[in-house]
Amino acid sequence: MYIWADGIYFNVRLGDDRICFLVILGALPNGKKELVAIHNGYRESKLSWSEILENLKHRGLQSSPELAIGDGALGFWSALEEVFPKTKQQRCWVHKTANILDKMPKSVQVNAKKAIHEIYMAPTKEDGLAAFEAFLKTYRDKYPKACACLEKDKAQLFTFYNFPAIHWQHIRTTNPIESIFATIRHRTRQTKGCGSVTATLTMVFKLATTAEKKWRKLKGSELIPKVIKGVVFKDGEEVLEKEKVA
Repeated sequence: MYIWADGIYFNVRLGDDRICFLVILGALPNGKKELVAIHNGYRESKLSWSEILENLKHRGLQSSPELAIGDGALGFWSALEEVFPKTKQQRCWVHKTANILDKMPKSVQVNAKKAIHEIYMAPTKEDGLAAFEAFLKTYRDKYPKACACLEKDKAQLFTFYNFPAIHWQHIRTTNPIESIFATIRHRTRQTKGCGSVTATLTMVFKLATTAEKKWRKLKGSELIPKVIKGVVFKDGEEVLEKEKVA
């Protein structure tokens, strides 16, 4: 149905570098979220993500997920296009916002953040695109790198409008992963990290599978079967047959 992908970093006590675990979270047809995969690898590596996605196929995921949500890491998207080419793509607005603001002075970041918020919180795609152009008009001359960052992956930033509006809060960002692993990070910091990569991976996996029992379902889970069947949504609303003909 929906999958979220991200690279989550942890410290290893006996290692010099932080390690990155590649994580995929999925939503089942009934709206229940579950940990689909966690693997130590390189965040930007297409090979690492390809191995994970191919493994999902071997484990029984024969149909392409309807939508994948992630940040701009090229490795994941390149792998997804090869393994599940039919899956639609949504870039994470939280990551995108952070990347844009990083290219702007702190003095304008508050207003710029509000302007970005108006883009992805717009009620329709048309309104979102209008806010998108307004941001570029306001900031392009002084902060071209920030605007170039916003323009990158433009099409994939607005994919969520083609899904039920009640799902938008879940699929605009990778927050479902971030919020879950924030707690796990806290637990690993309390133990001052594990001594090896394997021990860290084992602990993170056990913490995640234990927490999984308390994860809430997606809001509007009753609409998920419609999405799977290919029902068309525009600006979050179901497009009726008579509207398609018109």
